[in-house]
Amino acid sequence: MTVSRRRFLHGLGGTALALPALESIAPGATLAAAAPPLRMAHFYVPIGVVRRGFFPGEAEHVIPKGNLGNVMSSLGQQDPNYGVKPLDELTPTMQPLEPFKDQINLITGMDRTFQQGTDVHAQCASCYLSSAKPYTIEGTAWPLDRTLDHLVADQIGTTTPFRTLEFSCNSHRDNKESIYFDNISWYGTGHLAPSVRDPRKMYQRLFSTSEVAKYRDITSLVLEDARSLQRNLGKEDRNKFNEYFESIRAIENQMNRLEQMRGELSRVDFELPTASYLPRGDYIRLMGDLMVTALQTGLTNVSTFMVGPERWDTPYMFDGLFDKPRSHHQMSHNQTKMIDDLLRVDRFHMEQFAYLVGRMKSICESDGSSLLDNTLFTYGSGLGDGSTHQYNDLPIIVAGGGDRVRKQQHIHMPEGTPLANLWLTQAKLLGLTMDQFADSNGLISDLT
Repeated sequence: MTVSRRRFLHGLGGTALALPALESIAPGATLAAAAPPLRMAHFYVPIGVVRRGFFPGEAEHVIPKGNLGNVMSSLGQQDPNYGVKPLDELTPTMQPLEPFKDQINLITGMDRTFQQGTDVHAQCASCYLSSAKPYTIEGTAWPLDRTLDHLVADQIGTTTPFRTLEFSCNSHRDNKESIYFDNISWYGTGHLAPSVRDPRKMYQRLFSTSEVAKYRDITSLVLEDARSLQRNLGKEDRNKFNEYFESIRAIENQMNRLEQMRGELSRVDFELPTASYLPRGDYIRLMGDLMVTALQTGLTNVSTFMVGPERWDTPYMFDGLFDKPRSHHQMSHNQTKMIDDLLRVDRFHMEQFAYLVGRMKSICESDGSSLLDNTLFTYGSGLGDGSTHQYNDLPIIVAGGGDRVRKQQHIHMPEGTPLANLWLTQAKLLGLTMDQFADSNGLISDLT
């Protein structure tokens, strides 16, 4: 059975109206009680983009200009067009962002260095928010370290029920590819922060009171068994167990914070999604609505959102775009023949990002600012061009940030500028005091 998004989200309109009151739900509280928290969210698009449709000045380039940048760099030449320009006219792929042009920055020229030995698509996704310097992480073929979202959550996610939330819109049930193709969030090397793909499961995780009781029962049993075992351990093992107890206590603290919010969240008129089939755009927007609601209500301050997996050749039904399922990856390797179809997919993804930017902008916070004003919301991909697998000149858009961030600029960085420079800049905007992140060598000063 196919069901419309309107039916799927029955009652969601009431959510948007009811939620702002949660800022001051306690009797006698005032709206000026506290400044809204800072947030960070990442919207990841797989397989890069068609450069002709996305990048300014490349509409007539049959060979992706980003590849030419590699040649120029190897010859010691610099792109003469780097610098900052007003973002006046949006390219065809970026057109859905026209109503929010004053809230965004287009950033081009950002690069990542590929570490030989792993699949191109898998590395571009899994290492996107890590940006580790190649061959510096021991014991793994991946230049993958603790990702930016978790480092930021260490600063701004300590008081929320969920330090981070990971969303994925990969509805496929096959296991054709490894976890590296389908996740951008990692606690550390080899330690995945698994994303949730099913909107029903995400809904239950966010709003179900039974989940809290279930987790509390499990942690109680684990702690009881661990305390019994600890008495029989030597000194070194007891030290290890102390670390283990700290981890369990962190879970308990998370459950306590979540339980304290249940009274407020019970007033949210957000119905449990059905199990019916949703058109692809509606599915992405539903997951996006759940993410925005989680950010708005204080369930988390940090989130990642994968609009789709890398190199998953199982086709999707892009409802409204094509009359039969299509493989995004396969189309990308037939770019000359399928250029129009790929441009439609790129614009479709941008429409979903623009929808979420609009949702954030429409939500008023306790001090009169918008949720978007208090969120760094980044659109990006780990490939500059999907057909040629280039890692340079990645497509990046930063939305929101309020007065902390300059707006409506095209910031074209010099060729070879590490993507990690942007991540370091965002970390500092969110209050972190680090001087370097991964392979960064500076900040994006024109952003702040």
